[in-house]
Amino acid sequence: MSRALEAHPRVMSLDSCADQYVLALAPRTSIVGLSHRAGAPDSYMRAAAEGLPRRRGTIEALVSARPDVVVRLWGGDARLVAALDRRGVRTVLLDDAPDFPGVRANIRRVAVALDRRAAGEALIARMDAQLAVARGRGQGIRALYLTPSGYTAGSGTLIDALMAAAGLTNAARSPYYSPAPLEALVLHPPQAVVLGLFDRTRAGADRWGPGRHAALRRAVQDRTLASLPGAVVGCPAWFAAEASLTIARAAQ
Repeated sequence: MSRALEAHPRVMSLDSCADQYVLALAPRTSIVGLSHRAGAPDSYMRAAAEGLPRRRGTIEALVSARPDVVVRLWGGDARLVAALDRRGVRTVLLDDAPDFPGVRANIRRVAVALDRRAAGEALIARMDAQLAVARGRGQGIRALYLTPSGYTAGSGTLIDALMAAAGLTNAARSPYYSPAPLEALVLHPPQAVVLGLFDRTRAGADRWGPGRHAALRRAVQDRTLASLPGAVVGCPAWFAAEASLTIARAAQ
């Protein structure tokens, strides 16, 4: 292996959102472990994960992988983080970013740890270019975000930020994530609806949740601007800008 390849720190990610950042920013030869969900249908970077090792977030897996840097959002526990510290492994903790400045900070945090600043700035530039194209196209349309489990997203969420970036006005009245007023939606549908995660077909709430109720589907089917897949709304990352652009184009 050349010195150029050896110069990059060995990196491992502990959860599916951390996978996205590692796959986007780390040289492929430096990735010594991804989570077992790196190739799942709702992993945005799943194609890039092909052929790379998948590991559990355990001390045994870390000892085997010998990473220099570990990236995590929610994966692992306090004992695992303490074990990493004892071994001198740098842990990069991602924020559950509620807006695009938070996403930029996440990208730069990982890029600096991996000595990939130029790659990080290129990723930010791509995101900002998409946001620039999307800006204002929604013309203030009042829209409600809705998931299969019947939840919506208000202020303080990246969903709210990506809708605002497309020029929409969020019809959700409560901050953060909360149950949508389903009966009111059926009787008095909003001006527009943005669906999220409806591409997921797992059993339980995703398949049989209130957001999939037949009466509600009929009420919103002609008002749906876009249906955003889990791959673009499941993590606080740069591809939320892609969701903004999709909404903006549909709104026009």
